[in-house]
Amino acid sequence: MSSSSSHDVIIIGGGINGTGVARDLALRGLKPILFEKGDLSVGATWASSGFIHGGLRYLLYDVGTTKQSCIDSGYIQGIVPFLLFRLPIIFPIIPGETHSIEKVETLLEAYDHFAPYKNGKLHCRLTRDEVFELEPGLSERITGAVTFDEWGIDSTRLCILNARDAEKHGAVIKLYHEVIKINREGGNVTGVKVRDLRGGSEIAVKAPLTINLSGAWIPRIAGMAGVEVKIRPGKGIHLVLDRKLTNVGIIMQAIDRRSVFIIPYSNYSLVGTTDTDHFGDPDNLDIYRSEVDYLLEAVNRLFPTSRFARIIRTFAGVRSTAYARGKNADELSREHQIIDHEKGDGVGGFITMLGGKLATYRVMAEELTDLVLHKFKMKEKCSTHILPLPGAEAKVDRDKISENYIISEVAADKLIARHGTMCEKILGNRDLNHILCLCEPVLESEAGYVFKNEWCETLSDLARRTKFGIGPCGGAFCLHRGMDLLHENKKRTTKEVFADLKSFLNEQWHWRRPVIEGAQTVQEELNYALLINSANIDRALSNE
Repeated sequence: MSSSSSHDVIIIGGGINGTGVARDLALRGLKPILFEKGDLSVGATWASSGFIHGGLRYLLYDVGTTKQSCIDSGYIQGIVPFLLFRLPIIFPIIPGETHSIEKVETLLEAYDHFAPYKNGKLHCRLTRDEVFELEPGLSERITGAVTFDEWGIDSTRLCILNARDAEKHGAVIKLYHEVIKINREGGNVTGVKVRDLRGGSEIAVKAPLTINLSGAWIPRIAGMAGVEVKIRPGKGIHLVLDRKLTNVGIIMQAIDRRSVFIIPYSNYSLVGTTDTDHFGDPDNLDIYRSEVDYLLEAVNRLFPTSRFARIIRTFAGVRSTAYARGKNADELSREHQIIDHEKGDGVGGFITMLGGKLATYRVMAEELTDLVLHKFKMKEKCSTHILPLPGAEAKVDRDKISENYIISEVAADKLIARHGTMCEKILGNRDLNHILCLCEPVLESEAGYVFKNEWCETLSDLARRTKFGIGPCGGAFCLHRGMDLLHENKKRTTKEVFADLKSFLNEQWHWRRPVIEGAQTVQEELNYALLINSANIDRALSNE
């Protein structure tokens, strides 16, 4: 296989798999171009639980996935340590409701064999008194617990850093560009037709190889190429609570004996997740009150003090799980599949990859890139497990950052956790080092940097990259200045800024609507009143 065009490979999909493959291809000397119809990470990557974990539950029926996940957890810790945080987890024991402590400990003893791969700690058994010393808010019915640990990560930041490094090494990243047609000649795929969703133009792009990494949209893209790819799309939802209820993750059983969790994440608590079949349109994903109540029943039963927390939003995504019949959704294998359509369907120049987990994105990209290089008769070795991602070149001293740039230690911690060594470049203009969003917090200088350097085009894009506007206040105190920064950095007109605000508010309402009750209703009314009185939002939007 050879290339006479300016691009060797077309990648369809800007999630963690797409950006991970783009990085590996670029590092090995090829010239990929990536098309994503929305923002980076906007599908299952953004909606993941943010675990770089071995997958304890997979150990019972998918040992290979557990081992590989643990190995790659270690690699990811090495290439982007500032983005991860250790997450201790307890598995409480309740007689008659959970397995016995002996059975759980037997499982964790097996899991201990994989702990060295992911720099994990071995499990330990806790007495009832030790459990309540650690977490006094748990149910009195608990008789003991077993502990293990995993790693958490900001999955959107991981995706963006992979894209930035891919671009640095020659990849082209095109967001808000939708593939509307796959071109074929002589039965083989030769390129794509793409529509710029912001500008409206359409272009044709040629390349010897096109890779379908579009997640839940895989069957749709495959159909454009004249082949059938079946997946078992699995929907998962999460709830975000307004405070950190616990300093450790807690595993609990839902009413159907599925395992769900509550974990501390940044300043909040994250509750998840469901796993149900979703054969609807992945572009129109709703969360139903019954799904919310399913998670709340489990959390409130084990952790009664969670009733005092306010649910500030939800989010959901669809997994592109490998197709299988006769199994419940959460029993499906998380192994990935790479389909070379030249061999299976007689359609050359087209490859699909589906399945997998966030924790195995890097090794999945390595395996797929090996196949691509074989087609191009190249032999460059993979280096993604060794080379650091942007910002991971050195360790950053939080105290020096806080002192030198006159920002709080909390703001410094958050900035370092998102950007690593790049934080000094962000803070260079001291006039902009003011708090933009107090909930996270986010600095104005960070927002400006993100707008200019990370393909950030909208307020929603900014929220994904920094958590701007999606904390407990729901943007009440930061949206106005965020609109100013959008205007200043992207040169948007007033009409365009208000149109973007409307889009942001509609998106946030979509994810908050399923949990509007009690104090959250008051917060919504306050936010709307502030926007009416300080920005004439009702008139601005009605006059579009």
